[in-house]
Amino acid sequence: MNQTYIAVSTDSPSVALDNKSIKMTKKTRKWEVFPGKNKFCCNGRIMMARQTGIFYFTCTLIVVTCGLFFGFDCPYLAVHVTAAIPVVGGALFIFVMATLFRTSFSDPGVIPRASPDEAADIEKKIEVPNTTSPGTYRPPPRTKEVIIKGQVVKLKYCFTCKIFRPPRASHCSFCDNCVERFDHHCPWVGNCVGRRNYRYFYLFILSLSILCIYIFACVLTHLILRSKDDNFLHAMRDSPASVVEGIVCFFAVWSVVGLAGFHTYLASSEQTTNEDIKGSYSAKRGQENFNPFSQGSILRNCLVVLCGPTPPSLIDRRGFVVPECSPIHDGMLASSGKESNAVKIRHENYGSTTHYKNSNNIGTNTAGDPVVVSNGNLPVTKHDMITYQTTDGTVNNHLPTVNDQPPVVFHDTPLVNFPLAEAEVGPYMRDNTNAVSRGCSTELSPL
Repeated sequence: MNQTYIAVSTDSPSVALDNKSIKMTKKTRKWEVFPGKNKFCCNGRIMMARQTGIFYFTCTLIVVTCGLFFGFDCPYLAVHVTAAIPVVGGALFIFVMATLFRTSFSDPGVIPRASPDEAADIEKKIEVPNTTSPGTYRPPPRTKEVIIKGQVVKLKYCFTCKIFRPPRASHCSFCDNCVERFDHHCPWVGNCVGRRNYRYFYLFILSLSILCIYIFACVLTHLILRSKDDNFLHAMRDSPASVVEGIVCFFAVWSVVGLAGFHTYLASSEQTTNEDIKGSYSAKRGQENFNPFSQGSILRNCLVVLCGPTPPSLIDRRGFVVPECSPIHDGMLASSGKESNAVKIRHENYGSTTHYKNSNNIGTNTAGDPVVVSNGNLPVTKHDMITYQTTDGTVNNHLPTVNDQPPVVFHDTPLVNFPLAEAEVGPYMRDNTNAVSRGCSTELSPL
């Protein structure tokens, strides 16, 4: 039984014809094949680290504590103090959760990895020649040096991403990505903190500090007002939720407020946590290792860090993957050694065709008119050149048509008719450029 092949362009979804059905393969987005250790949700719109257990604990702790506050303390304080207390608390809660989600769900500034060609080009440029053994490969050096404001800054080569990292960038071992202006990996927010989400992280810990102090003060006020009618222990017994809130806020406020103060210092000096821990730069400009990224004043540094423009993402995680093109002709495949991306059509339900052995040239007339064969014999009709085998096994010379349309014709190959409805075929089979017969000199005729 002869077989016919249809090749599909690699820049369009692949089409598979089997038993009168066309299966469309979904296009692959870049986040689905992202090499880093990240987790994506909402079709790539949300990007997080894979270890998100502590992030869920953070959300639960904030929501439960604030829920107890709004449920047990706010009603009493709104009546006996002021109705503005629940309003202010609600505004702080919304701001804290918004900055938390913005920090956790965004790209921190991941730098794309080098493609194989780019990596080979980089390694070729930085390869150290071996005079003793020519052609011997040597690994590239780990650093390059650039000058920024008169200060020498080293650029380290990342053997994972195959790039020289920009200044202030570092490779995160948790996410397995190089991140611009890498600050640290924070498990409490479930993401790295870098150039694109640092300001939201700072606003999160700053607003969370204010919220903790606010709830703790309101809880104490609530218990003190209740203790006026009775002692303090009875007030704690009458409002156990306030006791739980007070304990949580008391232990949280020290770490959160301290963290907010530390990052306030970093923002005012234009440093990152990674640089501060390593002692990369000095705050004094006269020193040998002064910070070349400082703007010269505390106000300018804070404005740059907190109010500067957010750079766009470099990884285009919602873009489509464009596969490489490959040849489809058998001769080209044999010479290149690559596998064909042609879609094979099964003919069990389409019938089979048999070529007329004595014909050297077959015409393309499908209306049943005589076709003159170039060997000089009498005119031979289409029925003399092919036979059609139906699904029940009978053989005849009739090629069925669909909706009175002429059958699909291959030049210089057996004539084949595909009994597919127009709705099943779609635009891919109607495009002549997407359907090519194996060994044919011309393309597949449109349906």
